[in-house]
Amino acid sequence: MSSPMLDPAKLQLVQELEIEMMSDMYNRLVTACHRKCIPVKYQETELCKGESVCLDRCVAKYLDVHERIGKKLSNMSQGESEDLTKVNLDNKK
Repeated sequence: MSSPMLDPAKLQLVQELEIEMMSDMYNRLVTACHRKCIPVKYQETELCKGESVCLDRCVAKYLDVHERIGKKLSNMSQGESEDLTKVNLDNKK
């Protein structure tokens, strides 16, 4: 069974929403990791090793959690969709 094609307007809306969500995630990541890893008073123009390591770990954790949440929401959504299909099939009997 092939999936229905989205018309160009809906496809553009989906693309714009995805860009908006990715931009929001990026901005939140930058804010959270900057606040956690970089002191308010800058000591040097370059990041020190400790700040760099902290940022690397922070970004990795943030992206990991973001991916896990996305998978969990996707599984929940898929489960709800399957439940609705089952209910519709049961109602037709």
